[in-house]
Amino acid sequence: MTKRTLGGTSRKRKRVSGFRVRMRSHTGRRVIRTRRKRGRSRLAV
Repeated sequence: MTKRTLGGTSRKRKRVSGFRVRMRSHTGRRVIRTRRKRGRSRLAV
């Protein structure tokens, strides 16, 4: 039986691309701002 190659954990996703992580840096805030402007329902993961 082969192993699934695409797993991903929710903790890792939050730490890498969560809202609070985005707000830490200038470029991250730009990402949030752009997504707000586009009207995304989910700004971050």
